[in-house]
Amino acid sequence: MLRADNVSFRYDTAEVLHGVSLGLSNAGLTGVLGPNGSGKTTLLRLMGGLQTPSTGRITLDDRDLSTYPRRMLARRMATVPQETYLAFDYSVLEIVLMGRYPHLPTFAIEGPTDLRYAADALAATGTLNLATRSFATLSGGEKQRVVIASALAQLYTADETEPGSHVLLLDEPTASLDLAYQLEIASLIRKLNAMGIAILISTHDLTLAAAICRDLVLLREGRVLATGPTQDVLTESMVKSLYGVDALVTRHPATDHVLVIPVDSANE
Repeated sequence: MLRADNVSFRYDTAEVLHGVSLGLSNAGLTGVLGPNGSGKTTLLRLMGGLQTPSTGRITLDDRDLSTYPRRMLARRMATVPQETYLAFDYSVLEIVLMGRYPHLPTFAIEGPTDLRYAADALAATGTLNLATRSFATLSGGEKQRVVIASALAQLYTADETEPGSHVLLLDEPTASLDLAYQLEIASLIRKLNAMGIAILISTHDLTLAAAICRDLVLLREGRVLATGPTQDVLTESMVKSLYGVDALVTRHPATDHVLVIPVDSANE
């Protein structure tokens, strides 16, 4: 479905990605892990069509991403950044309706169908009760769910002539959130994926990745260290190679969830 083939990217003279290849299948849920500066955010921006590779190609349904009209691509793919900054004080409903922009004709305003899709997105993310609230007054977890709702509204379409599945790209969706909100976002990601949305998620949280991702891509210094099913990739030796940290990878006896427990720095 969504693939990167031998992709490299540079900012001015600094190359930040080197020959990266990965694939996201229909309704797949893949995590991208790596230390700070490994190129995770840049990779997500490339996969979302927000930047163009220096070399290599990215394809959606075997078609080069650069050949898609911007509106068509925006109806298929949505990106949720690490942080959202607003110039004005919008309501939650206004934020979510912004996701409908790719579906509107030029100079048109949102109609009943757009309002219905916005309400559906709010309901799916558990934020319908916040619709009239100012976005600025929300907690961190509430803001994150509202931004995901906007991305979800962007992907809803009534045009059955547009084939293909939808893709949601999430960049550090649980960063700076407390434990309760981390669990809420993890549950929401599972729910959206169960709806058939393919999800590519960048995260530092190894336990989160182990809990929700079926496949992983490990990035170090802009290169793919390993890729494959989570249970094959997230091993003690790989964690040590990726982060330079000795860690215990085990399963919780009550929940059977994978836990990654740092033990010591491998460089000491």
